[in-house]
Amino acid sequence: MIPRVVNWQPYGPDALMFEFAERADEAAFLRARAIAAELERRPPPGLVEFVPGFVTLLLVFDSAQRARLPTLGPALAKRFGTVKPQPLSAPVLKTIPVTYDGPDLPRVAEASGLTVGQVVALHLAPTYRVYLLGFAPGFPYLGGLDARLRTPRHASPRPRVPAGSVAIGGEHTGIYPAASPGGWNLIGRTSVVLFDPARGTPGGEDAMFFLQPGDAVKFVPAAA
Repeated sequence: MIPRVVNWQPYGPDALMFEFAERADEAAFLRARAIAAELERRPPPGLVEFVPGFVTLLLVFDSAQRARLPTLGPALAKRFGTVKPQPLSAPVLKTIPVTYDGPDLPRVAEASGLTVGQVVALHLAPTYRVYLLGFAPGFPYLGGLDARLRTPRHASPRPRVPAGSVAIGGEHTGIYPAASPGGWNLIGRTSVVLFDPARGTPGGEDAMFFLQPGDAVKFVPAAA
């Protein structure tokens, strides 16, 4: 197997940033999962935490490893380049009802040259994949959005987006788990609670997140 090119660079005095793919797609998602599994099996000495992104991976080390990072970077890049993605088990399917009445629905329709009804139909059609949770606790970046619906984020974010807002940002769709600033295009809303700390228990913090990376998501029209 020819190793894949993995780039790396220092990220502050105690961290390394690795780039393992050029675009956020299914192949990148599988590579990220495989590299994360490799790190969990054989973490390098002094690793404090690692934070996966769409096409990057941040590794944070304790300060005692600082002098080793210039040599550790290329060694880990070589190691990550040989990691072979493995097929995943069948994903957990989560169904999320949506009321399509968002203020940016006409904007998305105009940008795509479609009617509002066509935008809704195209957004409902796929089964999405949760690529990662980020930006805010429980915020899912969903892959699988129809290319015709890709719409740039707003140049100036809204100061407050309501919790449960279903939105499109570039090539992904997602859901705001809590009220927060945000620049994505708001096309609808859901009553599903994505993040609830009360659902977590000691040792079972994942329960507070309705969605997990790797889950499948199917949007359905909310009951009138």
